[in-house]
Amino acid sequence: MTSNRLLGFLARPVVRAGVVLATLVVSMAVAPAAGARAPAEGRPMAEVSPRGLDRAACADTPLRLTFDRPVQLGTEGALRVHRADGSVADTVDLADPATNQRLIGGARSDYGEPHRWTYEPVVIDGRTASVLLHRRLDPAQEYHVTVDPGFFRGHQGISAPHTWRFRTKADPAPGRARLTVDARGGGDFCTVQGAVDFVPEGNTRPVRIDVAPGMYREIVYVGQSRPHLSVRGAGAGRTVIGYPNNSLLNGDAAMADVPPEQSYCPRRVLPQPDRFNCWRAAFGVDADDFRMRDLTIHNLTPEGGSQAEAFRGNGDRIVLDHVRILSFQDSLRIQGRAFVTDSYVEGDVDFVWGTGGVFFQNSELKALDLGYMSQVRNSGDGPGNVFVNTRLTRGEGVADGSVLLSRIDSRFPTSQAVFIDTTMDSHVAPVGWGLTGFDCSTGQGLRFWEYNSRDLAGEPVDTSARLACSRVLTAAEAEPWRDPAHLLDGWDPRDTTGQTQHQD
Repeated sequence: MTSNRLLGFLARPVVRAGVVLATLVVSMAVAPAAGARAPAEGRPMAEVSPRGLDRAACADTPLRLTFDRPVQLGTEGALRVHRADGSVADTVDLADPATNQRLIGGARSDYGEPHRWTYEPVVIDGRTASVLLHRRLDPAQEYHVTVDPGFFRGHQGISAPHTWRFRTKADPAPGRARLTVDARGGGDFCTVQGAVDFVPEGNTRPVRIDVAPGMYREIVYVGQSRPHLSVRGAGAGRTVIGYPNNSLLNGDAAMADVPPEQSYCPRRVLPQPDRFNCWRAAFGVDADDFRMRDLTIHNLTPEGGSQAEAFRGNGDRIVLDHVRILSFQDSLRIQGRAFVTDSYVEGDVDFVWGTGGVFFQNSELKALDLGYMSQVRNSGDGPGNVFVNTRLTRGEGVADGSVLLSRIDSRFPTSQAVFIDTTMDSHVAPVGWGLTGFDCSTGQGLRFWEYNSRDLAGEPVDTSARLACSRVLTAAEAEPWRDPAHLLDGWDPRDTTGQTQHQD
């Protein structure tokens, strides 16, 4: 979704991916390690991991180098991973623009062609450089790594094959119903995507992926050929999956020169608006029957950095339970039947959006700046979004009357956004709702409804100044909308206790 106050930013000339990546990487780097001493023979130029043959590493392990002082990436040279026979398994070449692209999750465009994401193969944070390879390595094999001089500024590199050696662990047994991910190497996989990719295409049975505490800096994609997945963290405050993905990196702005055969989104609900915007989320799902619990998804794109979904769900029967969704613009996008419970979403512009129908309960929506909480693009009289027992809060400095409950443009004149038993702070504007390109004279099909809206003190909110074509429901009208099955065409993801059904 495009914010009016971001139009100036988005109207700038499109920055090519290589420049964007350079900005992202260099901004995390510090002064070069000038005068760094050459390593002793057989000793790496930094502490490296994984290293050694005693303990096997995940086949999807990132490579890490920790130097004795802050380090900066060079502008040329390559890091290569070699098989035991000396052949090259993967190369990160700083002089090759293609090194900033990789396949993720077997993603294919609407034409069936492989889609490549732009990403950061090397991320530098102070003294530590992390390398995410273009593909996972083969299981149960030995490898060694070489690094050209100058790949890291002021460092001699690694050339001897015995200096940085390691081996990968065997894959789990096929057909496992539970997989584990641990960034420290204690699980079946080191990355969430590694576990997702291990699930066979055409999967027909529930598979649970348990993710250990840690920060997982990666783009994750679950294609439509891998349904029935459940991703569970160790708690929303302990397990975080995040990445600075956005429209400039992998969305409309970045796809201008990419052939449609490679760039058009699969499973498009809205064929024209959804041509390219499926690739810009930190965590994207095109599969049915997907569940997520007890973790945080954080799009690390800074404020003003263009549209940047943290989570995008584009399948049927998606459940988000006890999760935190963090971004600024377009934080949570769901297209298809979904249930969101006991969760937290923050952002500024259209930070809950999609086509519906989505049922929210017992959750919090936090506005970080002036803007709009939701935009629901349902078609005809189709289901939109219903929010029950939701708290609408605001960040520091967000002014009174500066945020709308929802907005919609003239292409979607039957948009449905329903707020029932809502507690809201005074940042919600008295008018409540917004229209773009039309007004209430032609907006009689809108379903901008609310019931029992209260302020933080528990007092009824004054709705007398609400948009003329919105409505305050009666108690009898509101009651059916408290039932998820009423919105979701008979599907109710709760069990008899009213809690979310979990896959074990």
